[in-house]
Formats: sequence, C-alpha cells, structure tokens
Amino acid sequence: MTYLGQALVLILLSFLPYSAYAIRLLLQDNNYSRFSRYNEAPKYLNRDDCRVKGSSFSVCDPSLVHVAMTVDLKYLRGSIAAVHSVLKHASCPENVYFHFIASYSSSSELGNTIKSTFPCLGFEIYPFNEVLVKNLISSSIRQALEEPLNYARIYLADIIQPCVTRVIYLDSDTILIDDIQKLWGINLTGKRVIGAPEYCRANFTKYFTDQFWFDPILSRVFEGKKACYFNTGVMVMDLARWRGGEYTQKIEKWMRIQKERRIYELGSLPPFLLVFGGEIEALHHRWNQHGLGGDNVVNSCRSLHPGPVSLLHWSGKGKPWVRLDLGRPCPVDHLWAPYDLHRTEGLPKQH
Repeated sequence: MTYLGQALVLILLSFLPYSAYAIRLLLQDNNYSRFSRYNEAPKYLNRDDCRVKGSSFSVCDPSLVHVAMTVDLKYLRGSIAAVHSVLKHASCPENVYFHFIASYSSSSELGNTIKSTFPCLGFEIYPFNEVLVKNLISSSIRQALEEPLNYARIYLADIIQPCVTRVIYLDSDTILIDDIQKLWGINLTGKRVIGAPEYCRANFTKYFTDQFWFDPILSRVFEGKKACYFNTGVMVMDLARWRGGEYTQKIEKWMRIQKERRIYELGSLPPFLLVFGGEIEALHHRWNQHGLGGDNVVNSCRSLHPGPVSLLHWSGKGKPWVRLDLGRPCPVDHLWAPYDLHRTEGLPKQH
C-alpha cells in the first residue's frame, strides 16, 4: 500500500466510532516498519591507539569485539539505542561487530533498517529457527517472556560462526555508558563459561516453585554451591567452553522438566540459574543496573542503585521509549533519551 493509500485509510478510520480504535491500532502495528524511521547515527571512529583490523575483513579477526543481541519490530527502537550507546562510548567503535538474531519473517527488513541507521556498522543478522525452542517454552508470568526470541541466547554458540569464541550478550533495553572494551577484557577465570553481576541478597528461592524445592532430586542441583541470582540480560560468554560443555543441551533438559513438573514461573532465566547458579564469574554491579523498568507485573519507577554505573538496564515491564512517548517518563528514562534515533512519520498522535 502506498503512503497516500495508508493516509486515506487512516482518514476513513478516523470517522468510525471509538470502538474502531483497536482496528486503527492493529493497522499501525502491522505496518510499523513502513511508518517507522530512524535518523542516521553519527560516524564514530577509532582512536589512534586501537588495534588495526586486517586489510581484508573477516568475522574471525582477533581485533574484533563481538556483541550479540536479538532484534524484533517491537523492541527495535531499544535495540538501535543500545547499539548507538555502545558505539558512542567505545574507544574503538570500528572494531565492534554485532551479531543480531531475528525471526525469519522480519530478518531482511530489520537488517535493512540497521544498515540505513548505521551505514558503517559491522554486523550480521541471523534468522532464528523458532522451531528449535517453541515446544520447550512454558507459560510465564508475562507474555513477552514467552516469545521464542527471548530464548535465542541459549543458541548463540550454535548460531554464531565457530571461529567466534567469545561474545557479549546485551538485551534490547540496555544502554552502555562506558567503554565496551572494559567489559570485553574481563577474564573468565578457571572454567567459567559466563560472567555477569551476581545479586546474593536477592531471595533465590522465589525463582523456583515449592514443587522444585521439595523434590530432593531436583533441588540437589544446587548442593554444595553458593548459588545467587544473576540477570541474563548482560553476559560475557565463552562460546568455546559453551560448545565443549554442551550447555545448550543442559538448559534444554531443564526446560523439558519444566514442561512436565512446573518448577519455575519466569521465562528463560530459571534454566540459566539451574545450569550456572554458583558457577559464574561475578562481575561488578556497575555492568548491570537492572530493574529500571519496574517488576514483571507493574510498570513502576525505580531509581539507580548506589555506586558507579557503566550499564543501565530497563528490565521489567516498563520500557523508556514507551513511557517517554506517553508523556509519563520516569526520571531514569531521560538517561535513555539521548541515544534514541527514532523518528515517526505519518502516524497520528495517540491520546
């Protein structure tokens, strides 16, 4: 449909009764990518002391910093802001390479949008085979946590080229305000597979049901470990160790048990806790100031935790771009706004 045709449809719909408002919203959602536009990001260049990439590009180049994210139409605005923040604060932005995972139906369109917004960005977009995980997903306390792409991080070691042995995974609702090279340079000691901030004051038992804790065989998984909560929205991942330890299969095993026994309520996080709890590299809390979107049920405002901050994370129900557009932002949402490259053409304001 041409822009003129879309405009005529919207005009006609505006004469319908208020009950037709849902129809108008549906049309806008279905054509979101046609209406949505993003300003081209500034070109960010390497400092003089950056390690020089090889003359002929290869994703296997050892000078690259690898970042993985999922992208979809609903959270694209957040993803683009996250990428923008990484590049803006990177000492060597030209050496950052992004691996985007998207659904088959939208991967091409999303790739074009990313390319037009970041013309100089090194990236690859991988269509995600949702069949891999659809039959393993159980219902969660929030529908967004049931989306197959939410589980794509489990398959990064299989999706990304074997020569890439390390990656930083970031959720779409994050903003980096520090040099990503610092996060990339953190060592995963011993045989650690992932690194993430731990929160040992959180009530770890609440992430699993009584059926899990009262089962002596299932709950034995944490025996002898000091397992603490960690958020999977920011992780440094050793893909070589992940592949060698067959951790995808280990997580899938717990997802199958969940389908039969209902041992947790919260999406893709609990199986990570079951496999890695007590065995991760504990990073400084500055690398994930999470919970800025409220909890998983209530869209509430939260303030920053005390201490230094390198990464802001709007985990929870509330997203900054939604609250800003509604004119009801939380104070922390104004920290996200400078990285927003979104502009909208042709859409009437919603009241």
